[in-house]
Amino acid sequence: MARALTLSNGSLHIGIDARGHVQDVYFPYVGLENHIGATNVHRVGVYVDGQFAWLSDAGWHIVPKMKNDTAAGLTTAQNDRLGVALTITDTVYNERNIFIRKLAVRNLHTDAREIKVYFAHQFEMYESRQAHTAYYDPLRHAVLHYRGKRVFMMRTHCDGKSFDDYTTGVYGIEGKEGSHLDAADGQLAQNNIEHGPADSVIGVYKMYSGNQERELYYVMSVAESLEGVRALDSYINDKTPEHLLRSTQDYWRAWVHRRPFSFEDLGPVVAERFKQSLFFIRSHVDNDGAIIASSDSAMRQWGKDTYAYMWPRDGARTAIALYMSGSYNPAKNFFKFANDIITGEGYFLHKYGPDKTLGSSWHPWVMSGKPILPIQEDETALVIHSLWQYYSLSKDIEFIESIYNSLIKKAAEFMVMYRDPETLLPRPSYDLWEEKYGVHTFTASAVFAALEASARFAQLLGKTDDSARYQSAASEMQGAILNRLYDPSSGSFHKMLYRKDGALVADTTLDSSSIYGLFEFGVLAIDDVRLERAVSLWEERLCAPDSIGGVLRYENDGYQRRNESDRGNPWIICTCWLAQYYIARSQKDSDDLLRARSIIEWVAAHAETSGALPEQIDVRTGEALSATPLTWSHSAFVSTVIKYLSRLEDLGLCKECNPVN
Repeated sequence: MARALTLSNGSLHIGIDARGHVQDVYFPYVGLENHIGATNVHRVGVYVDGQFAWLSDAGWHIVPKMKNDTAAGLTTAQNDRLGVALTITDTVYNERNIFIRKLAVRNLHTDAREIKVYFAHQFEMYESRQAHTAYYDPLRHAVLHYRGKRVFMMRTHCDGKSFDDYTTGVYGIEGKEGSHLDAADGQLAQNNIEHGPADSVIGVYKMYSGNQERELYYVMSVAESLEGVRALDSYINDKTPEHLLRSTQDYWRAWVHRRPFSFEDLGPVVAERFKQSLFFIRSHVDNDGAIIASSDSAMRQWGKDTYAYMWPRDGARTAIALYMSGSYNPAKNFFKFANDIITGEGYFLHKYGPDKTLGSSWHPWVMSGKPILPIQEDETALVIHSLWQYYSLSKDIEFIESIYNSLIKKAAEFMVMYRDPETLLPRPSYDLWEEKYGVHTFTASAVFAALEASARFAQLLGKTDDSARYQSAASEMQGAILNRLYDPSSGSFHKMLYRKDGALVADTTLDSSSIYGLFEFGVLAIDDVRLERAVSLWEERLCAPDSIGGVLRYENDGYQRRNESDRGNPWIICTCWLAQYYIARSQKDSDDLLRARSIIEWVAAHAETSGALPEQIDVRTGEALSATPLTWSHSAFVSTVIKYLSRLEDLGLCKECNPVN
């Protein structure tokens, strides 16, 4: 199930599904060590009048949302059979590793009743079920789970005391499904310690008069030692969960409003989706600089692994959205991360864990019996291209000087060297979609932009020889793209070139990225007739049916396609790319701004109720597909909105739309 909410302080990251259940607990990195795992869940359930239901059971009407203007979830759940309504406010405390859930529990009946609320936990600490311990602490009146340096303490706060009932047990062995089944009769066994694949349940029992609503707080403290969670528990008792929840919401409200964007004619829905996107992006940023693609552990790419990695490409594109919106520090930390992981030869490999280790990959090191570099060269190029844009806004020359030799020059020298001497295009690598090995229009365009950026950096620092070499290589790359990758007979740019029996062969598949890269990276001027012809084909052949809308990745895209007769599914990022083209070419008297605004509104309308944007949309049903939320989708949306507002300023249609400018 997709994640409706992702909440984080950069160290503790919580993923909550559309039923209000916690599905992901990452610590101590955002995206690394999911202590719940892909098949477990932390449940919330209610027992009343001899009836019981977890939120995942039938009978609940549940709506997950994000609270207005702050990084907190607001999930409403009502069960008419039970006569109970819940309003759940969730957040991760911004200063310390504490997850807070406030539950407003309402008795929908007119008669007085006892309502019991349960919280059940299944952990996979260190992403393993082995050697866990769960126990009841009578002094703290809390339940703890621990293994090594991963310690979790759960307790509640209501009417000046903690929970009323508890038990621990095991799950997944000895024929036992889990201790959550013990809650079905409204009483827990109070088994006070268990080890192995241990789980636990706690229950809060309160009397409610007719139509009464009462509040309770559930808190989970996370640390690397028993002493650490005890210190956090004392801190919570001193500050109170109510204060921590309120102060966290105040912090994120101030964060999202620090740059007062004027959304002009985009409307309140787009404005709200914009702010929600910033929160979803920020929740995927680790304190050590990694920006992961998605924390949605339910989405397993190719059935083998999740998206919880830092792809240099996705990270670079997301960094752009961060500093375009005025959030410089997370972007700067990303470039520090990149500086630490770039290879000695000057390139990035496929993807990385947030702890700077090499991530899993399906790119081979050998092809047809010959060694190859298993890279996507656009990832190297996009980091440098993004870094120049960061500098253009921040003017952080001291930082640029500190990483010139270790990052910028390394990457630039590699890109100069890693070219085919015959074509002057990049040597083969994998494309940004991670599928095809060859020489891609998008990759070549990104390398061109990165070489130009490297030349500017070198000139800025007085390194004239470097600047001249990089600019010369960039000019050669631009000429090679137009000479080798453009087909004047069709008016399109090839998806890629590859060698077969020594000869260059063109893959003529129309690909959104091939056209986008031309104007995004400045290969062609926005009014160039070749670009106009290519965009016409883009609009004609890669736009989804009007009944769904959006833009496909490329012709006959099979990834996540549910029906072989379909051409593929619309992707959020590709749809935003077309909007960015209309924005770039717009004039006062043209319809392009209207077209762009229509696309922006389409994206906003296809977010989940919580504001989460998926990777792609089912071309038949319009439902979210693949990883949700996808950081790149949110960053593409944010960047597109800001470009739209900036263009309004440029055309004199808005005085101060973009405060970051």
